[in-house]
Amino acid sequence: MSDRQVPFVEGEYFHVFNRGNSKQDIFKSVHDYNRFMLLLYLANDTTKYQMRDVVRSDDDPFKIKRDREIVDIHAYCLMPNHYHLVLSSKIENGITRFMQKLGTGYSMYFNRKYERSGSLFEGKFKAKHADTDEYLKYLFSYIHMNPLALKDEVILDGIYRNTEKEFKFLTDYQYSSLFNYMDKNRPQSSILDTQLYRSYLGTTAGVKKELWDWLQYEYAM
Repeated sequence: MSDRQVPFVEGEYFHVFNRGNSKQDIFKSVHDYNRFMLLLYLANDTTKYQMRDVVRSDDDPFKIKRDREIVDIHAYCLMPNHYHLVLSSKIENGITRFMQKLGTGYSMYFNRKYERSGSLFEGKFKAKHADTDEYLKYLFSYIHMNPLALKDEVILDGIYRNTEKEFKFLTDYQYSSLFNYMDKNRPQSSILDTQLYRSYLGTTAGVKKELWDWLQYEYAM
């Protein structure tokens, strides 16, 4: 089921990821990305949700009261054919329960919308145990750097890399949690528990420095 070497015990952190079956796109429109982010919020509850009630409501769905969260979501990034999450369990088997609800809910939505059948994802989700501070900190930048792969013109300005353009593209990208770590408020803020990465990186200035260092040194071409 995963690359993990330890159980999904409470208090441990995991890099959870998956991609589309045969590397197919799992997000084809803005609405698809938004649905997945909404499910990150709604599926994170010990009780069931009724999507039809959410869709019909005029209320902000990210303010729907939940009974009890089953995981903490510390970071996420959605790409056209895959996603990344950093999770920790809040209850027994929390990550497994959450990922089952998330995967089932999104697959049903996607298959119905695009009139398809069969598995959307490439098998069951994968997970790696983030068992050191170094790896957890690394995951923050690694995950949030993913969107650079989408735009060649962002990486190059003529024949030279344009770090300022890269940085702006990453911080403006709507489908990752970096948007919120830059103190840009939006309804999707309810998805996140920012305490973990704030403890590593501090304020927004610390987040900016971490990304800037990656762009200049770690992510150099």
